[in-house]
Amino acid sequence: MRKNSIRVMGIESSCDETSVSVVEKKGNSFNVLSNIVKSQTDIHKLYGGVVPELAARAHSDVIHNLIQMALKQAQVSFRGINAIAATAGPGLLGGLLVGVVAGKTLAHFLKKPFIAINHLEGHALSIKLERDISYPYLLLLVSGGHTEFTIIKNFNSYQRLGTTIDDALGEAFDKTARMLNLGYPGGPQIESYAKKGNKDRFILPMPLINEKTSHFSFAGLKSAVAKIVNEHRCTEKFKRDMSASFQKTINKIIYTKTKNAISEYKKILKKNKDIKIVVAGGVAANKSIRQTLKQLEEEIDCEFLFPSIKYCTDNGAMIALAGIERFERKKFNKLDFKPRPRWPLDKKAKFLKGKRIIEG
Repeated sequence: MRKNSIRVMGIESSCDETSVSVVEKKGNSFNVLSNIVKSQTDIHKLYGGVVPELAARAHSDVIHNLIQMALKQAQVSFRGINAIAATAGPGLLGGLLVGVVAGKTLAHFLKKPFIAINHLEGHALSIKLERDISYPYLLLLVSGGHTEFTIIKNFNSYQRLGTTIDDALGEAFDKTARMLNLGYPGGPQIESYAKKGNKDRFILPMPLINEKTSHFSFAGLKSAVAKIVNEHRCTEKFKRDMSASFQKTINKIIYTKTKNAISEYKKILKKNKDIKIVVAGGVAANKSIRQTLKQLEEEIDCEFLFPSIKYCTDNGAMIALAGIERFERKKFNKLDFKPRPRWPLDKKAKFLKGKRIIEG
C-alpha cells in the first residue's frame, strides 16, 4: 500500500446494476483504480421495469466475480485495501442485502472496517471523483428512484429543499416509454424518439408548476399520457410526437423547479455568487435536460456541473469515495448494521410521497 494513501472498495447493488470499485485518495486527489459495472438491462427489459426478485438474484450471481475483477483491474490485493464500503440504502431490499452481506463478510474476514453508505450520499459526492469542488453546493438528483434538491452544506451536513411527492423522474420516463412500447430503459428511448417528433402536438399537464417550491409531481403527467395513448393508434409518428411533447414538458418542469431551488438556496445560505449546482443520477445523462439547465446559467449567475456519464448512473466508485470520506473521519459501522430501503440523506426531511404540497 502506498504511503499516505487510502484505498477503499465500494460495493453498489441498490437497484439494477451491480458494481464494485477500488478508489484511492492520495493527498487531496481521488483516483479510480477500477470501476466494474454489470447492468441487468437484458433481464428487466422483458418486463418494462425492474423486478426486485430477479434483481436480487442477478446481484448474487455476479458479486463474487466483480469483486475479483475490481481487484485485478486496480492491481491491488485485499491487503492493499483499508476498508470495505457498501450501499446500505435506500433501494430494493433484496439487492441491498446482497451488497451489504458481501461487504460485511469481506470486512469480517479481512479484519477491515465496514462502512455502510447512503446511496444518495454517493451521488451527492460523485462530482469529486473528477474535480475539486468546495462546499457548499446544490445537488439536483434525478434518477429512477429519486428526484430531489438538496443543499450539500458540508460532508455529512445535508438539507433537502424539495423532492417528488409521487414518481421519481426516471420512473416517469420508464412508465411513459412502456406505454409507448419503446422498451426499457425508457429515458434513452424517449430522448431518441423526441429528436424526430413534434414537441407542440400534445399539451401535457405540469403538476405543482405554479407553486413556488422545489417539490415535484409526475403522476398527473403520467396519467395524462396514458389517456392520450388510449385515444390514439400507437404509430411511429405518434410515438415520436408524444416523446417530444413529454420531453418538452419535463424540461419546462425541471427549468422552473431548478430556478425555485436556486432561489431557496440563495436565501438559506445568504449567498448570491459562485452558485454551483451538481446534477447527478441516471437521468442527468439526458442531453436535452442538460441543455435546458445550461440555459439557466445565462439568466442566473450559477454553474451546472455534471459528472461523467459513467458516474451519473449507479456505480461503485461513488460508494468507495463516500467510504473514503467516512474512513478519514473514523465513521465505521458495526457488522449488525441493517440495510435501510428508505433512508433520507437529510435526517430531518419529511416523507412526502402521496402528500399534497401547498405553497405557504
